[in-house]
Amino acid sequence: MTHEPKKSDSLILATKSANKAEGAAAETMERRRGAERNTTQDTTCRTQSRENVSNGLDRVRQAAQADRKCCFTSLLHHVTTDLLRDAYHCLKRDAAPGVDGVTWEAYGENREGNLTDLHARVHRGAYRAQPSRRRYIPKADGRQRPLGIAALEDKILQRAVVEVLNAIYENDFLGLSYGFRPGRGQHDALDALAYGIKTTPVNWILDADIRSFFDTVDHEWLMRFLEHRIGDRRILRLIRKWLKAGVMEDGILTATETGVPQGSAVSPVLANIYLHYVFDLWAHQWRKRHARGHVMIVRYADDIVVGFQHEDEARAFLSELRERFAKFALSLHPEKTRLIEFGRFATERRTRQEMDKPETFSFLGFMHICGKTQNGRFMLFRKSRSDRMRSTLQAIKDQLRKRRHRSIPLQGRWLGQVVGGYLAYHAVPTNTPAIKAFRNCVVLLWLRTLRRRSQKDKTTWEMIARMAQQWLPPARILHPWPEKRFDVKHSRREPSAGIPLARIYAGGVR
Repeated sequence: MTHEPKKSDSLILATKSANKAEGAAAETMERRRGAERNTTQDTTCRTQSRENVSNGLDRVRQAAQADRKCCFTSLLHHVTTDLLRDAYHCLKRDAAPGVDGVTWEAYGENREGNLTDLHARVHRGAYRAQPSRRRYIPKADGRQRPLGIAALEDKILQRAVVEVLNAIYENDFLGLSYGFRPGRGQHDALDALAYGIKTTPVNWILDADIRSFFDTVDHEWLMRFLEHRIGDRRILRLIRKWLKAGVMEDGILTATETGVPQGSAVSPVLANIYLHYVFDLWAHQWRKRHARGHVMIVRYADDIVVGFQHEDEARAFLSELRERFAKFALSLHPEKTRLIEFGRFATERRTRQEMDKPETFSFLGFMHICGKTQNGRFMLFRKSRSDRMRSTLQAIKDQLRKRRHRSIPLQGRWLGQVVGGYLAYHAVPTNTPAIKAFRNCVVLLWLRTLRRRSQKDKTTWEMIARMAQQWLPPARILHPWPEKRFDVKHSRREPSAGIPLARIYAGGVR
């Protein structure tokens, strides 16, 4: 490292209200010093090796926290055998193998020897990245999404390097970024968006979609961004090896000049670093310098939603955003990027102008709709996307056909896991009709599958209803209202913030 870590208080994120606004914004932006030690920080380690790994990364984290311009020239020594072992155990055991054909279990038969050899090759510069194996998965719109399945050793090493990168960049990333970050998830982004729309005078929503983002990331720009914080040439060389490793499809190796492979362990953090410099910092500065009214920004990976109080500012932002992306080899999808009138007052305003109801927009699998309560107050309705639901039901139908002749308990347990997983994400307030419809469709598919097992099958509706009650979880709301969960995570206030309604993110910086 170029700078010695200084003793400093832990940092706590505070939400920043929009420019010249009194209300609180939806995302966390400003960083201020807080307590000596955050209560959510882990103070114990499971093993001695885990303690050594944690202490080393903690020192990196503290140095990055103390000096925002610190460039780390020595990082590879933090990639220890213990960190590689932890990375190995974090991998999915049933994940598809890469081009080498090595599975998690096969590698674990001589785990210590393999990890020691991998560690030695990495540190003496003999490690060679293997090409990713191309695989396609269907998208909701019928197209195919290309994935790159890395070899097992590449996955292990990538995951270990990601731990080192997170120790640095989690101090830099802004609160508006939610995708693939420790302690943050999709529902945190959904809550921030819903909270911002409900509590701030947002009248226009920009639903921005970056065209083929993961396939168009410019390698040279990415490496230049990394060099702002990473001065260890060995870490940079590893990242460049993964970017240039290529893709193997049907026995043909194709070189990769742009993009990061979707599905690899290092791709999410590299994507966040790229958009941090291309979009996050620029959008934050644009809001401070040019916005007169409220501006709300929420980004999850390459999905961006920006709310504006004034239409002219929204159109100016969109125009400048296109120019900004063009400088860094990115572009907005012309059909999926929309600027719509949306918010608490959109319905009344459009009614006075004798216009149709406000348009809807999609974010993280939910359609967002302007609605009203029984008392006539504004309410944001979130409904599961119908195309995503249909594709999920089609996948369940195909799997049921393959499991048709298995026993009822085996089918029931499998279906219970599928329905439970769907509800764990989609069972949000205002989405009750959609999750009930999903469960009813699953029950109907199960009944049809059982009746096709034999021409003499006598499964009735009463029987399938009892089976569904026994094996499938009920369709009920599992998530709290967005403002309640948002208030829990941002419940404390800080008088020194200078903003009356600024709330502190209780989790702090990890």
